[in-house]
Amino acid sequence: MGVPNVQKRLKLYYITQVSVKPPTFVIFVNDKELMHFSYTRYIENKIREAFGFKGTPLKFIIRERKEK
Repeated sequence: MGVPNVQKRLKLYYITQVSVKPPTFVIFVNDKELMHFSYTRYIENKIREAFGFKGTPLKFIIRERKEK
């Protein structure tokens, strides 16, 4: 019997701001390898739109959180 070909999906658990100069956010996901740079950029743009970070450099750190 072979292992079924199951494609793993990205799960984004939560985002938290950990610093202010520069604004730094940690994004907790199930697998860092599944977090594409374009999705990080999408989240960055949404945060800029919602909180007015126009012209401010934002830093993002991707961290894995294992499922319980």
